[in-house]
This record gives sequence, structure tokens and C-alpha cells, in this order.
Amino acid sequence: MRAASIKGFETTYLNRETSAFVRRSQSEASTSDNSLSERGKALEDVFFARENANLRQRLKDTADAKQRKDAFAQATGISDDAVIARLAELNIGLDTVAALSLVPVVLVAWADGHIDEKERNAVLTAAKDAGLDRGSAGYQLLEQWLGKRPPPQLFAAWKDYMRALSATMDGEAKPSLKREVLSRARRTAEAA
Repeated sequence: MRAASIKGFETTYLNRETSAFVRRSQSEASTSDNSLSERGKALEDVFFARENANLRQRLKDTADAKQRKDAFAQATGISDDAVIARLAELNIGLDTVAALSLVPVVLVAWADGHIDEKERNAVLTAAKDAGLDRGSAGYQLLEQWLGKRPPPQLFAAWKDYMRALSATMDGEAKPSLKREVLSRARRTAEAA
């Protein structure tokens, strides 16, 4: 009888312990599942926060580019998106467009493959005559062109710019612009 009672006690004890173990395991699994679920949710939140930040930045960049294009168009009278885009690719914006008028002068100075001091001075004099301030972004861009030969795309962009600018001019303005461009280029050539 005693053996039966011990056996009954063992069975009862084992059943209770097994039940407690199962409950603990289920609780831990549930906690583990909750923990994984929470980590997954946190990672998801971080991912979408980054995606939203990237999207906001792209929208801001698009809005900024449109604003710069509109300001450029208003200041120059040029509304041709292709011309404005081509100039933007060459880092020519509203603050550097004044240097664009000096592209023929720069190219004349580079005609023999290098720029000597007389040619450099002639270009800088043309910049001063054109109203380009020494500390301006346009002047800095001009100095870059004098330090390193500009890419061929610059001349193509200048031609597009002049074509678009000419379309906004009337009467004597076009021939006057042509005379001024040729005169500056001639003075630079004569300096060499």
C-alpha cells in the first residue's frame, strides 16, 4: 500500500511539475514570440522611418531644383528646360551665369593649349568689364576655367545659352551682344 501511495504521490508530483514546466515553457515561448515580434516591429519602424526620410529629401531636392530653375528662368528670361539642365550639369546657376558670357574669351585664351600671363590678364580684364565681382562665385568659376581647360561641353552649353538668350532679345540688343562678345574675344587674342 505504501508503494502504491508513493507511486500515486510520484504521479501527482510529476503531473504537477510537468504541468508547471509546460506552463513555463508556453509562457517563455509567448514572451520570446512577443520579444521577436517587438524587435521585428522596431526594425520595420526604423526601415520605414529611413524610407520616409529619403522620400522627403528627394521631394525637397526636386522642389529646390524647380525653385532654382524658376529663379534662373526669371533672372535670365530663358525658360528652355534643356538649356537650363545643361548649364546645371556644368555647375552654372544663377550665381555663376555671369561667367558664362566669358566662355569665348576663355576658349580663345586656351586656343594654343595653355594660358600665359597676358592672356590671363586679358580674361580677368574682360571679367571686370563684364561686371564680374572678384569674390563672386562666377569669378571663382572663371578662375577654375583659367586653371584647367574647360570641357568641350561648356562651349556647347554656351551656344545653347546664347541661342536661348537671343530669343528673348529684340532690336539692337542682339547685334550689340554679338559685337561685345567678339570684341572681348579679339582683345584676348591680341594679348597673346
